[in-house]
Amino acid sequence: MGDGRQLVERYLEVWNEEDPALRRAGIEEVWCEDGIYIDPEVAVAGRAALDATVAAVREQHPALVFTLTGEVDVRPRLALFCWQHGVAGGAEPLAVGFVLAVLTDEGDRMRSVHVFMDEPYPEPLARAGV
Repeated sequence: MGDGRQLVERYLEVWNEEDPALRRAGIEEVWCEDGIYIDPEVAVAGRAALDATVAAVREQHPALVFTLTGEVDVRPRLALFCWQHGVAGGAEPLAVGFVLAVLTDEGDRMRSVHVFMDEPYPEPLARAGV
Protein backbone atom coordinates (compact mmCIF):
# COMPACT_ATOMS: atom_id res chain seq x y z
CA MET A 1 0.00 0.00 0.00
CA GLY A 2 1.26 3.46 -0.86
CA ASP A 3 1.90 6.31 1.54
CA GLY A 4 -1.08 8.66 1.19
CA ARG A 5 0.70 11.72 2.55
CA GLN A 6 3.64 11.28 0.18
CA LEU A 7 1.23 10.85 -2.71
CA VAL A 8 -0.56 14.09 -1.79
CA GLU A 9 2.74 15.95 -1.41
CA ARG A 10 3.85 14.68 -4.83
CA TYR A 11 0.48 15.69 -6.32
CA LEU A 12 0.97 19.27 -5.08
CA GLU A 13 4.55 19.26 -6.40
CA VAL A 14 3.09 18.50 -9.84
CA TRP A 15 0.93 21.64 -9.64
CA ASN A 16 3.99 23.69 -8.67
CA GLU A 17 6.32 22.25 -11.32
CA GLU A 18 7.43 24.80 -13.93
CA ASP A 19 9.21 22.38 -16.28
CA PRO A 20 6.63 20.75 -18.62
CA ALA A 21 8.58 17.48 -18.99
CA LEU A 22 9.04 17.08 -15.23
CA ARG A 23 5.38 17.98 -14.67
CA ARG A 24 4.25 15.35 -17.17
CA ALA A 25 6.50 12.73 -15.52
CA GLY A 26 4.97 13.63 -12.14
CA ILE A 27 1.46 13.30 -13.54
CA GLU A 28 2.27 9.82 -14.84
CA GLU A 29 3.70 8.89 -11.45
CA VAL A 30 0.77 10.18 -9.37
CA TRP A 31 -2.23 9.84 -11.66
CA CYS A 32 -4.10 6.87 -13.16
CA GLU A 33 -4.17 6.88 -16.97
CA ASP A 34 -7.92 7.61 -17.04
CA GLY A 35 -7.99 9.71 -13.85
CA ILE A 36 -10.67 12.35 -13.35
CA TYR A 37 -10.13 15.88 -12.02
CA ILE A 38 -13.06 18.08 -11.00
CA ASP A 39 -12.96 21.59 -9.56
CA PRO A 40 -15.52 24.42 -9.57
CA GLU A 41 -14.29 25.62 -12.98
CA VAL A 42 -13.36 22.51 -14.94
CA ALA A 43 -13.80 18.75 -15.18
CA VAL A 44 -11.27 16.73 -17.16
CA ALA A 45 -10.32 13.09 -17.64
CA GLY A 46 -6.97 11.58 -18.50
CA ARG A 47 -3.38 12.58 -17.96
CA ALA A 48 -3.12 14.81 -21.04
CA ALA A 49 -6.15 16.86 -19.98
CA LEU A 50 -4.83 17.18 -16.43
CA ASP A 51 -1.46 18.30 -17.81
CA ALA A 52 -3.19 20.98 -19.90
CA THR A 53 -5.18 22.13 -16.86
CA VAL A 54 -2.08 22.41 -14.67
CA ALA A 55 -0.19 24.21 -17.46
CA ALA A 56 -3.02 26.75 -17.78
CA VAL A 57 -2.99 27.45 -14.04
CA ARG A 58 0.83 27.78 -14.07
CA GLU A 59 0.60 30.18 -17.02
CA GLN A 60 -2.10 32.28 -15.37
CA HIS A 61 -0.37 32.43 -11.97
CA PRO A 62 3.35 31.61 -12.45
CA ALA A 63 4.50 33.10 -9.13
CA LEU A 64 1.94 31.23 -7.01
CA VAL A 65 2.33 27.84 -5.37
CA PHE A 66 -0.01 25.25 -3.92
CA THR A 67 0.73 24.40 -0.30
CA LEU A 68 -0.61 21.67 1.94
CA THR A 69 -2.25 23.13 5.05
CA GLY A 70 -2.68 20.67 7.86
CA GLU A 71 -2.67 16.91 8.01
CA VAL A 72 -3.65 14.46 5.31
CA ASP A 73 -6.50 12.18 6.39
CA VAL A 74 -5.89 8.86 4.64
CA ARG A 75 -8.39 6.01 4.61
CA PRO A 76 -8.55 2.93 2.41
CA ARG A 77 -8.77 4.30 -1.17
CA LEU A 78 -9.33 7.91 0.04
CA ALA A 79 -7.28 10.94 0.99
CA LEU A 80 -8.68 14.22 2.30
CA PHE A 81 -6.49 17.31 2.59
CA CYS A 82 -6.63 21.10 2.74
CA TRP A 83 -4.56 23.38 0.52
CA GLN A 84 -3.93 27.01 -0.30
CA HIS A 85 -2.74 28.72 -3.47
CA GLY A 86 -0.70 31.89 -3.10
CA VAL A 87 2.72 33.50 -3.04
CA ALA A 88 5.25 31.25 -1.32
CA GLY A 89 5.56 32.48 2.26
CA GLY A 90 2.92 35.13 1.58
CA ALA A 91 0.37 36.14 4.17
CA GLU A 92 -2.84 36.02 2.16
CA PRO A 93 -3.50 33.13 -0.26
CA LEU A 94 -5.41 33.69 -3.49
CA ALA A 95 -7.54 30.63 -2.80
CA VAL A 96 -8.04 27.95 -0.15
CA GLY A 97 -9.97 24.73 -0.17
CA PHE A 98 -9.87 21.00 0.30
CA VAL A 99 -9.56 17.92 -1.88
CA LEU A 100 -11.15 14.52 -1.65
CA ALA A 101 -8.97 12.15 -3.67
CA VAL A 102 -10.04 8.64 -4.59
CA LEU A 103 -6.98 6.38 -4.70
CA THR A 104 -6.25 3.04 -6.30
CA ASP A 105 -6.75 -0.07 -4.17
CA GLU A 106 -3.00 -0.06 -3.58
CA GLY A 107 -3.07 3.62 -2.57
CA ASP A 108 -0.24 4.48 -4.95
CA ARG A 109 -2.08 6.62 -7.54
CA MET A 110 -5.05 8.95 -7.76
CA ARG A 111 -8.15 7.77 -9.61
CA SER A 112 -10.08 11.00 -9.14
CA VAL A 113 -9.63 14.34 -7.44
CA HIS A 114 -12.58 16.44 -6.30
CA VAL A 115 -11.63 20.01 -5.40
CA PHE A 116 -13.78 22.14 -3.12
CA MET A 117 -12.96 25.81 -2.59
CA ASP A 118 -13.87 27.99 0.37
CA GLU A 119 -14.35 30.85 -2.08
CA PRO A 120 -13.86 30.99 -5.84
CA TYR A 121 -10.80 32.67 -7.27
CA PRO A 122 -11.22 36.46 -7.56
CA GLU A 123 -11.19 36.07 -11.35
CA PRO A 124 -11.79 33.04 -13.55
CA LEU A 125 -8.60 31.23 -14.46
CA ALA A 126 -7.83 30.97 -18.15
CA ARG A 127 -7.89 27.29 -19.05
CA ALA A 128 -6.14 27.37 -22.42
CA GLY A 129 -6.52 24.15 -24.35
CA VAL A 130 -8.86 22.58 -21.82
